[in-house]
Amino acid sequence: MKDRVARSAAWVCCALILALAGCAIGLSFPNRYAFGDMSFLIAEAPVALIGGLVAARQPRNPVGWLILGHAFCFTLGEFGRQYAIYGVQTAPGSLPAAGLMIWPTYWIWFPGIVLMLVLLPLYFPNGRLLSHRWRWAVRLAVLCTSVFTVLAMVRPSDDEAPGIPNPLGIEAFSEGLRIFALMFAILAPVSWMMLGIIAAGSLILRFRSSRGVERQQMKWVVYAVVIVVVSFAGSTALQSVVTLPVPVDALLLFGTLACLPGAIAVAILRYRLYDIDVLINRTLVYGGLTISLVLVYVGCIVSLQYVFRALTGNDSQLVVVASTLAIAALFNPLRRRVQALVDRRFYRQKYDAAETLRDFSTRLRDETDLDTLNDDLVAVVGKTMQPEHVSLWLRDTR
Repeated sequence: MKDRVARSAAWVCCALILALAGCAIGLSFPNRYAFGDMSFLIAEAPVALIGGLVAARQPRNPVGWLILGHAFCFTLGEFGRQYAIYGVQTAPGSLPAAGLMIWPTYWIWFPGIVLMLVLLPLYFPNGRLLSHRWRWAVRLAVLCTSVFTVLAMVRPSDDEAPGIPNPLGIEAFSEGLRIFALMFAILAPVSWMMLGIIAAGSLILRFRSSRGVERQQMKWVVYAVVIVVVSFAGSTALQSVVTLPVPVDALLLFGTLACLPGAIAVAILRYRLYDIDVLINRTLVYGGLTISLVLVYVGCIVSLQYVFRALTGNDSQLVVVASTLAIAALFNPLRRRVQALVDRRFYRQKYDAAETLRDFSTRLRDETDLDTLNDDLVAVVGKTMQPEHVSLWLRDTR
């Protein structure tokens, strides 16, 4: 019965988050809010769905509830901002308590960040800490979050929505309280960095000690984290060269923010869990292949255009055609080489097994002595399959 109630509560929370997100997006249009600023809220919708699914399927695991809590905090904060802007500035007096609804926006980001970036790594994947000695990390996270949240609740400011100040901000700060707030404002970045390092250290230690199913679960999250980091770094580098359209930039943000919760859902629910090895292999192969082909393509164009410019004084379209044909011809040979390199470097056991079977098949065509073949077959099976014991039994057909 408790699990049934928890599942219902998970889907109710998910529906509430989606309703708040829909209302916030709807209010953003008359508020003329920039679409790029709302893209992160759109990305929270799949996060809420994933959190609801994990919490409903695994109600005793806190990971799903932490994801739901994170999505609720961010969505409620943005809903309060849009509600206040519409009720105070867009259509003054049209919504009740519009000035008060901005209040959560000033402080609810702190628990939302800690739930996702600190507490979730500490409890992933089985819902338990790495050991009882890690309880201090949870207490430290709760303490820092509580202090920063309380200070943000009463801090007089209008930086979340210009012209709509914090309704509960205490204007008459005493000098001592101002100094106290200033100290924590300085210590806040250090505290967040320390908490992030603690959470990352917990994941690293858990990954190193994991085996079997837990190792596969950790691989999914590590893979997602790498994808998110590479995507953000690549997007930032690309934006420094060329300005991406807002929909493209929002789509990249949407995909990267949904990548990590999606990997967590696969890891917790164990759906196609062991496909991660194939996914990592294909990513390494085709990522390396793409980089190699781009370098070859650019190198061909630059070098051949230089030659044509030196001979004729003009650029030639023939260079582009020749470079494209060269890339097409190099694709399969280069892919096989990259695949072999990846197998040798990251999948050595699989590569050694394949090489052993290939050598045995070659010897099998040339060897005629039955005893030698028997010994070779037993050795190959023992090396590739690594069983506890291997023996060969031949049936006497006489």
